[in-house]
Amino acid sequence: MIEVTKFSGEKIDINSDLIETVEETPDTVLTFSSGKKIIVKESRQEVRNLVILYKQACFMPPNSE
Repeated sequence: MIEVTKFSGEKIDINSDLIETVEETPDTVLTFSSGKKIIVKESRQEVRNLVILYKQACFMPPNSE
């Protein structure tokens, strides 16, 4: 899950695996595999970076201290 901010200021967690497309029109529009769309305050690049960080965290080996 990644946290994004809707234009209303409400922070929500979304399942990044369900994102089909991220468009800047100029607002950032996330389209999900269900066809649902939401507009968020984050830029396309910020959403991309959030997804990358989340995926890296999911596949990192546990800390072996």
